[in-house]
Parts: sequence; structure tokens; C-alpha cells
Amino acid sequence: MKILLKNIEEPDYTGSIQDYRRKGGYTAVSKAIKEMTPEEIVEEVKKSGIRGRGGAGFPTGVKWGFIPKNTDKPIYLICNADEGEPGTFKDRIIIERDPHLLLEGIIITSYAIKSHQAYLYIRGEFVYGANRLNSAIREAAEAGYIGKDILGSGYNLDVQIHRGAGGYICGEETALLESLEGKRGWPRIKPPFPAAEGAFRCPTIVNNVETLANIPFIINNGGESYAEIGVKNSTGTKLFCLSGHINKPGIYEFPLGISLRSLIYEHGGGIKNNNKLKGVIPGGSSMPVLASDEIDVSMDFDSLANIGSALGSAGVIVMDETVDMVDVSLNVAKFYAHESCGQCTPCREGMPWMRDIISRIKDGKGKKEDIDTLLDITYNVEGKTICPFGEAGAWPIRAFVNKFREDFEKHIN
Repeated sequence: MKILLKNIEEPDYTGSIQDYRRKGGYTAVSKAIKEMTPEEIVEEVKKSGIRGRGGAGFPTGVKWGFIPKNTDKPIYLICNADEGEPGTFKDRIIIERDPHLLLEGIIITSYAIKSHQAYLYIRGEFVYGANRLNSAIREAAEAGYIGKDILGSGYNLDVQIHRGAGGYICGEETALLESLEGKRGWPRIKPPFPAAEGAFRCPTIVNNVETLANIPFIINNGGESYAEIGVKNSTGTKLFCLSGHINKPGIYEFPLGISLRSLIYEHGGGIKNNNKLKGVIPGGSSMPVLASDEIDVSMDFDSLANIGSALGSAGVIVMDETVDMVDVSLNVAKFYAHESCGQCTPCREGMPWMRDIISRIKDGKGKKEDIDTLLDITYNVEGKTICPFGEAGAWPIRAFVNKFREDFEKHIN
């Protein structure tokens, strides 16, 4: 079942508005605006059961429903295209190869939440993607899907691109809002949540690229049809990014609930050089690693949470028997120490401490008590920061130590 990659997988598909319409594109916008009320669209998305694809997995329709009723303030939609999670490259392919699919989702969502201004906050490094989106916005405006009086309905919508400056923290929705407003990308204390007070202190919905790209299918086929795909509490399809020591790396789309073993061995072609599997990160670098005997797990929100990890962004990083997990944990620790925004003391101080301790262990200068000190730091960071960045840095380090302690002990000994 393909929802997001069905156009992209056609070899002659260019992503132009002509190609997109040839494949049935923008019919969902027409249906939504001409035949449905905003409230009906929100209910349809609730029926679909779709959960946010940016990593948190919060029910999308429920989030939309948090917009205050009868507010006299402008309402904003922000598409989070700041894809910076290591091991993740799913949003990029939609942006670059099928930009009108994303735009159609943005238009429908804006109409559903009664927004007349949408922003696409895109990662600064995505230069080509930003250019593709700019071209697509022009095409859509010329065709009457963006601008004033869309399809003669009286509904107006402006869509603007805002390019980030390369900060990983700006993928967190409130840091993104601060950056969009021209300030330093520091996460905000919640509540208030963005739906009540977001961009420019107005009601705001922030949705991930992949989330919004699913909306046209839901409108065309109905929320109940979407809910039949996948498994309970994890409906629809998901883009899985396979990388690392795997024979067929790339982006795959499958219904949620496919097994991790099937992803690696059946679809990913197995481990390179016929080596043995050592570990897998299932959801991007911030998610706890799984050992080789934990891959008979369903790739959905609840199943991965039940075994102590998370689906996250579904960036599946495969590591074979040749990998030293101290090297991997040092790489991860360096990244999060560098990307900490510095606002919260546990994160600002804890991330470099973990980096320095792991670096000392790797260099053969570690002490036996360093391993337990690392674990202690992770517990003093987790849950003690304004945003989930603390967990993003603490969870993977703790999992590396707990599941591959022998690698750390080998360096110390």
C-alpha cells in the first residue's frame, strides 16, 4: 500500500503540477473546500487515527481540535520541514520529489483550522528542497490553489517559506516558533501549548511534512479507510529510512506494524558482507538502540515503547558485528553536546560531560566507575529540561551502556 511514494516511484514523474494533477492531485483540495466544512475535515482526520510523523506521535486530529473556538486572533499553520534527526531522510524526498503533495496537505489543513497564513519552516541545508517548494508554490498560486478566493470559495491562503539556519533544536516546535519570529531558537515552557499561543502569540498548529502529506489521501478516501491501514493506535503507512550496514539502504513505505526483522532482511536485503547483526536504532539517533535479539518487534508506536525504545522518525540505523558501540555512543554524544541550545543547565552541562567521559573511555583512560557515572548523568538530564532534547541525548547513551556494557568494559580494561 503506497500513499506517499506512489507518485515518486514512477520513473517519469517530475513533481510538476501537471504531473501531480495527472495523478489525481488537488482533487482533495477541491473536495475539502467545496464539499466539506472545516469541522468535518477535523473530524475525518480524527477518525483516521493518524498520529504525528515528526517523532512525538501525538494524534493529529486531536491537536487540530485544540485551536480555541471563535478566537479573534489570526491562526497559523506551520509545516515543520526542519528534518535534522541523524538517520532520517523521509521528509526530504517528499519536498524534493513530490512538493505538490505536501502543498495540498498544507492547503487542506489550513482550511480545516481556519488559517489564512501558512509557513514552511525548512532546514537551511535543504537548498534544493527550498527551491523546489518555491517553484511549486508559484505553480499552485497560478492554478488558483493558493492566494485569494481559492476555487471561487472566498477562502484566502498565503504560503511562505522560512529557511532555518542549521540548528537541530529548531526541529522542536516551540524552538521553531522562536526562530520563525526572528529570535534565538530556544524552546518555550509549556503550557501554553502552540495551539493556544504559538507564533506571534496566536493560535498555531505545527505539523511535520510527512503528517501533512497524508491529508489528501484521508480526504479523498475517508478517515475510516485510512484507519484500516496499519495496526491499532498506529494507523496508516509510514516512511522508513534504512541506513547503515544494510545491502539495500533507502526509503521504504509500509503500513505501520511491519516487523523490524522483515524491514532489515526481507526488504533491506540483509546485512552487508553476510555479517551478523549487532544492534539497530529504530527511530533516529535519539531513540534507544535495540540488540540483535530484539528485532522481532512490530514497527509501531506502542510496540516499540513496550520494549523500551520508540518509533521516533523511523530512521532505522543498522549496525553489524564489526561496530564498536563506544565509537557509536561517542558520535551520538558529540552531536547532542554540539546541538544543545544551552538554555537548561542539565542539558548544557550534562551532554558535554557524557561526551568527555565516553571520549576518555575510548582513549583507554577510563575508570570502571565511569560507566555508572554515565548512567547517573542520563537520569539527571532526562525529564529535567524544558524540551525533549534532554531525553534525546540521554536515552541513546543509557541504552548503549546497558545493552553493550562489554564494549565499554573492554576499553577500560
